[in-house]
Amino acid sequence: MSRILDRAQDFHIDNFQVFSGHSSANPLEKLEGRIAAGATHDSAERCDAPKCHPETRVAVQDDLYGWILDEKSENPRKMKWVTGPAGCGKTAVMGSLADRCATNGLLGATFFFASWSTSIGRRRKTAFVTTIAHQLALHREDLQTAISTAIEKSPGIFEKNLSVQMETLVLAPLRKVVRQSDGPGLRGAIIIDGVDECEAEQYYDTTSTGLPGKPARTNAQDQLEILQVLQAASSDPSFPFRILIASRPERVFREFFDPERNPTPFAPKLDLNEDHNADKDITLFLEAQFNLIRRRYNLPPSWPPPGTIETLVENASGQFIYAATIIRVLDTDHPESPNALLEAILKMGAKVNSNPLKQLDMLYSHILESSPDPLLSVRWIRAIELLGGSRESCTFNINMLLRMDPEGNDAEHLLGNLHSLIQIPHPSDQMTTKYDFYHKSLFDFLYDPDRCGKLHLDSDQDDVFMWDRLVRACIMLVVSLQAGV
Repeated sequence: MSRILDRAQDFHIDNFQVFSGHSSANPLEKLEGRIAAGATHDSAERCDAPKCHPETRVAVQDDLYGWILDEKSENPRKMKWVTGPAGCGKTAVMGSLADRCATNGLLGATFFFASWSTSIGRRRKTAFVTTIAHQLALHREDLQTAISTAIEKSPGIFEKNLSVQMETLVLAPLRKVVRQSDGPGLRGAIIIDGVDECEAEQYYDTTSTGLPGKPARTNAQDQLEILQVLQAASSDPSFPFRILIASRPERVFREFFDPERNPTPFAPKLDLNEDHNADKDITLFLEAQFNLIRRRYNLPPSWPPPGTIETLVENASGQFIYAATIIRVLDTDHPESPNALLEAILKMGAKVNSNPLKQLDMLYSHILESSPDPLLSVRWIRAIELLGGSRESCTFNINMLLRMDPEGNDAEHLLGNLHSLIQIPHPSDQMTTKYDFYHKSLFDFLYDPDRCGKLHLDSDQDDVFMWDRLVRACIMLVVSLQAGV
């Protein structure tokens, strides 16, 4: 490492990302070096992100889009919370709404957090304000100039807290543009999704020794900091955008948006689970997908049997993730036919209560138990999640590390039936592509013993498993090298 960096100048490393600080870089280049590019709604990293199926969630999107356009109020409430449980379609709605706003010139900026992402910028708050500022700088030339000037005047701004960054990089330039602009005013939306998935940054004092360190920050503390920064922005008279925040109803969000706890006048929250009945949309989605599957596999017009879609919609209880997972089960390579798979799903048991997690959990269990070794498959899935953030975590390297048989294909054996849960790259792409998971709700299921039951594994054994496989991999490498000699 030292020889690689011998000639390097004016740089520092933060969270495994190298940021250039060379004086020749212009302000926007410096800003671009500090963003989380994968967090924007149209990033390459989100090319497979969920979007609303055509003709579904129309009422929800129209409600939110109408709120963004509303300019009748003299003192508009510029901040709105969209909530609902995991799997109800929040990210799909936000992604589709962002596309609609972008098409109509009404998108200021987006940031899609994702704790399961391999991109660390989407898991932490570090690049949150800089990513927003960078998108705004591309919005209009006068705003770009104002933000560039702000960076030139405050070269150390990237080391400041989020509040100072928001004031310097966003609010002050906006005030300047609003004050000086003679053209059309700025308007539109800033869409922030998955704030509940933001993981806490940790700060360590490296200058002192022998002293107790700072207590670890919690995820809720960093999530609250983001909310407070956005609240300050929305309260600024010169701030022209509407802010949409989507998250699960965790305590920090419930308390922050509680009018009895927070005097800030927010727009009324939108609960996707309560305010909009999703049954009709899920029905449209399933009907369209079953039609595609029927044509693809040359199934008879009578498939699926009468009443099937109604049963699945009832079992979904408003959770799109349940319907989407079923479709992936039926439409992925599997030894059994779609008809046999559907029959197995329908035989899993009638819905016993209104809790949508019950049916989702049964579906997850059914899929995982189709593996020849379900517990080992779960251990692999958890190991893949742990390794996913490392730079070397391509599919090939993970398979080489975790395999038991140097001549076998453990990955295909264990994960071959799980394509509806995990995106497994084609063998030709495994040197450059990583495993990916369709939804974070899988890990909510796996880490909760009350939900996953006999599939639950002791978290303390994850490190033991990883070290065991690392030692085995090293031994196999030594044996291979000796055999080559």
